[in-house]
Parts: sequence; structure tokens; C-alpha cells
Amino acid sequence: MKSTLIAATPSPPYYAVIFTSVRTDVAEGYQSMADLMVALAGEQEGFLGIESAREEVGITVSYWRDEHAIRKWKQHVDHAVAQKKGRADWYRAYKTRVARVERDYGFEQNNDASG
Repeated sequence: MKSTLIAATPSPPYYAVIFTSVRTDVAEGYQSMADLMVALAGEQEGFLGIESAREEVGITVSYWRDEHAIRKWKQHVDHAVAQKKGRADWYRAYKTRVARVERDYGFEQNNDASG
């Protein structure tokens, strides 16, 4: 069984956009906007998947086929609205990093009950 928490990505190379953030105390509208951004990103040409975790620091990594797809997503009108709202209300700080993935590998435990 494949994990639904880890994005399924193609063989490298591909790109990762790493968004690291520290939130403010403002919560109103945040989750619905985050859900909308994930749904919209998923509709973009070149989008490969997303992973996210939040404690004190939140980290969201989205995966893309190429830099052109990343630039188009950054300029998407609804994404631009979310970015503006994030700077105004939801984030005390954030950093975005774009990296080319040259190699990936992993492990997934076999949970087959038959042993």
C-alpha cells in the first residue's frame, strides 16, 4: 500500500518548491485558503504532488516538472491573492526555496498481513 502522505513523484530530475513558514495568531480563513491552493495547484500543468507538515514551523514542499510550471503557478491570480493575504495576516515569516531534485530514494514498510 502506498502512503498518501508522501507525494508520488517521477524519476528525477524534477523540481521542489520548499515553503517554510512561521504563522501569526490569525487563523480566520487560513485553512480554507490553504485547501484551495492545494486544489488549484493540483490543476496546474506540470504539478507533480505536495507534502506538508506543521508544528511551530510549517514546511510545505510542492513538486513540479520544470521551472516554467513553477513560474506560472507563482503568477496564478488566485495564488497571488493568497500570497498577499499571507504576508498581511497569516505569516510572521516565510522563506521559499526552489531546488532541482537530482536523486530520490525511499523506503516503505510492507504491511502485508500475510507475513
